[in-house]
Amino acid sequence: QVQLVESGGASVQSGGSLRLSCETSGNRYTKHCMGWFRQTPGKEREGVASLDVDGTTTYADSVKGRFAISQEPDGSTLYLQMNNLQPEDTAMYYCAGARLDRCGLSDGPYPHWGQGTQVTVPS
Repeated sequence: QVQLVESGGASVQSGGSLRLSCETSGNRYTKHCMGWFRQTPGKEREGVASLDVDGTTTYADSVKGRFAISQEPDGSTLYLQMNNLQPEDTAMYYCAGARLDRCGLSDGPYPHWGQGTQVTVPS
């Protein structure tokens, strides 16, 4: 049973940086592709970044060049480094995992989800 717990969300000024973490368990011996998603009230969940088993990364156009997804070599923790944050980045951020080689930015393939961590960038 895969369990995901996010942390690191906060309120940060425009132009600032944050690093989100997602502690994972239950997947140490089975490779999972992983992803970060975000959602604001009244809007659909948006894929932000994904990391395939072979190390391929995919980013939403809105975060390219500002966000970076990475993972500890043992798969224990997933990260999302967020730089030059803007008010439109304000959202609840979720990590997700799937026992697949490739996942992408659509939420359909992901059966495992964390509870979310709030990121706020005041305008």
